[in-house]
Amino acid sequence: MIALSALFLMPTMAQEVSKESKKEAVKSHLKQHFKPYGFIRNYFAFDSRESMSGTGDLYNYQPKDENWNKTDDPELRQDLNAISTFRFLTLTTRVGLNIVGYKWRNTEFGAKIEADFYAGLSTKGTGSHSVSGTAQLRLRQAYLTLAWDSLRMNNKDYARVELLMGQAWHPMAADLCDAIALNSGAPFGPFSRTPQVKMDARLGNLFTLTGALIWQMQYCSIGPDGQSAEYIGYSKTPEAYLGLTFHHKGWLVRAGADVLSIKPRHIGKVIPTPGDTVAVKVSDRLTTISPFVYLQYKKGEFSIKAKSIFAESGEHMNMNGGYGVSDVKSDGSWAYTPTRTSSSWISIVYGGKVGAQEDKHPQKLQGILFAGYVRNFGTKEELATKANGSLVGYFYPRAANMYRMFRVTPTLLYTIGKFQIGCEYEVTSVHYGDASKGLNAHGLADKGLHWVTNHRVQLMTKYNF
Repeated sequence: MIALSALFLMPTMAQEVSKESKKEAVKSHLKQHFKPYGFIRNYFAFDSRESMSGTGDLYNYQPKDENWNKTDDPELRQDLNAISTFRFLTLTTRVGLNIVGYKWRNTEFGAKIEADFYAGLSTKGTGSHSVSGTAQLRLRQAYLTLAWDSLRMNNKDYARVELLMGQAWHPMAADLCDAIALNSGAPFGPFSRTPQVKMDARLGNLFTLTGALIWQMQYCSIGPDGQSAEYIGYSKTPEAYLGLTFHHKGWLVRAGADVLSIKPRHIGKVIPTPGDTVAVKVSDRLTTISPFVYLQYKKGEFSIKAKSIFAESGEHMNMNGGYGVSDVKSDGSWAYTPTRTSSSWISIVYGGKVGAQEDKHPQKLQGILFAGYVRNFGTKEELATKANGSLVGYFYPRAANMYRMFRVTPTLLYTIGKFQIGCEYEVTSVHYGDASKGLNAHGLADKGLHWVTNHRVQLMTKYNF
């Protein structure tokens, strides 16, 4: 009877063992190839005056220029932008998934998808800081990678080539500073995530060659219809990037250039006879070149990073810049000239373990110092004017009367395991020209210069998972 019972139970027991084995195999597969990550982050921010900002006013660009009320009474005279504000939000909470470890013959496959909860919010009224609506999931990054390793170059050196396709950090924006602010140092450096096809070729142990073809989605060029991806769409020409990286013993040096060609208009107007206006197709085009250099050094608990870019236009990378009309042609088309802006930043980090260390809850205190500087040189060529002296067209996403600006940000960041708390003091000063006195022939406000400063105190809490 025992033997017979065993014969009947053996298939059932085998099925149970098979199910458990499959479960363990699935768990092992998921753990090996799928790496979820993310964080819950809160910002508490105080500003001493009205500022140009986004993402619930957490993404700070620069303080607004003076806005004096109209009165001859000195007791009533006030700068209406000299008003302080406070806010705290959890908009930038993030989730992501890395997919790694898949291989077919000599080809490695990978992917990433990343999102946060910013989309869906709106503000009430012009200049209002109130945020309404419920934050919705928005796409940050989504790309796949193909990689080929151990490609022989010669008898000693090998190459590794990686191809990325999808939305990822712009190659000129990938090297971010160490500030905890949401803007990550912008607009003193490029900040953009874009659809792209990018190739990284690591040539031996010292050099990496990078080339990319880039499109626009969230961060776009400006034009007659505001900021939009239609200008690159009508150009039918992808933005192009080429760069070279040197890396050796804690040092990393990267240099490259970005080329962008857009069509601000595809329909223009001609006047064949007085009083008669005819719409015609035009071949307007603006082409810009923006070179940059990046330096990084790390050793132990110390690191230093620096970046400098000389941008033509540059608003499509969230920087200060734009362009204007330099000539109006008889066929209805316009010629354009870009602004030229020098933007640089440096960040220094020092800090390591503090107190009693435990495996599950390591502690670390870091001091961070960020400094940035922007100088506006105006447009490359003189701007075209109408008969009344006004500009034919000048397209600038923020304050065109910004002459130069700087920012200094000291930060303390304390880490306990997966929890972080940081406190940051951000001073941003802008040298504005008097907007009422207009711009010069190169679109530069160089009259009535005056400094405007915003003091931001920001507390951040973050839990990583």
